[in-house]
Amino acid sequence: MAVNKSLFLVEHDKNGVYHAFREDVLNGLKQSPKAIPARWLYDETGSQIFEDITELPEYYPTRAERQILVDRSKELSQLIRSNGAVVEFGSGSSLKTPLLLSFLQPSVYVPIDISGDYLRSSALKLSSQFPGIPIYPVEADFLRKVELPEQVVEYSKLGFFPGSTIGNMVAGSAVDLLRSMRETLGDASQLLIGMDMIKDPKILLAAYDDKAGITAKFNLNVINRINRELNGNLPIENFRHEARWNNDYARIEMHLVAKESLQFSVSGEVFTIAKGESLHTENSHKYNQRTANILLQAGGWTPSHRWLDNQNLFSLILADATIPRSAP
Repeated sequence: MAVNKSLFLVEHDKNGVYHAFREDVLNGLKQSPKAIPARWLYDETGSQIFEDITELPEYYPTRAERQILVDRSKELSQLIRSNGAVVEFGSGSSLKTPLLLSFLQPSVYVPIDISGDYLRSSALKLSSQFPGIPIYPVEADFLRKVELPEQVVEYSKLGFFPGSTIGNMVAGSAVDLLRSMRETLGDASQLLIGMDMIKDPKILLAAYDDKAGITAKFNLNVINRINRELNGNLPIENFRHEARWNNDYARIEMHLVAKESLQFSVSGEVFTIAKGESLHTENSHKYNQRTANILLQAGGWTPSHRWLDNQNLFSLILADATIPRSAP
């Protein structure tokens, strides 16, 4: 077995609930408008549902990014430093991570994720595919600097952040995340990051509100999680999924809209929500080349190469850790 013991860097209470999950949900329900950070959509069930989303005909990002990885594999293997460590921020996708590991053949692979069960499941699957690559799963909140296992310190590092997950964050939070990645990976590191592109809102809305209702199931699952882990009593049948295009911020928003006025409790605290009011659960910001470059540079990364799929829907960017300068 090539999977080494996981590092646990996330704080739980005596019942195994993330302290940060409870804090984020309670604070989000008290604010106006109400909101829950998108990262909490990805418990084990949510992560599995999201894998189903990636197979939907409407959801183009996974296919587009996978196509880039296939078509550009030779070029990427030449540009990325060999015999290093791949550090993936988020548990490995069943479609994209094996492609990257296949053509890079790194010395070690480190997946980092806040969902421990899904992290270990993903690592075990990859270990069976790549028995020669040691895998060191790290259960951690990668929104902050992560201390990597001592076994990978000596290697050059490639950060892998596919799927345009960076788009889930507003600009300030995205810059903070990129800076923490820069700090985690260190000098002379590289980052391979997916960024979705601005396009016709009809294409975007379809991708986040599919006909089969899988994305709705994914969004609504966070209510099940709150009820299960935080002793909540939100009536899931009284909420509906809604995707919106916000042109001012170039983003898709996901909401859970109350079908009627409700009173409910979470962790012993009582809340109300009016009919038509929503829980804002996810943003997915879209970029063009200029805004993507500005974001990366603000986060301590210098873009070096950029690739698009054959329909110009999605971009994959390779960037180098920026060397600090005292002046331009």
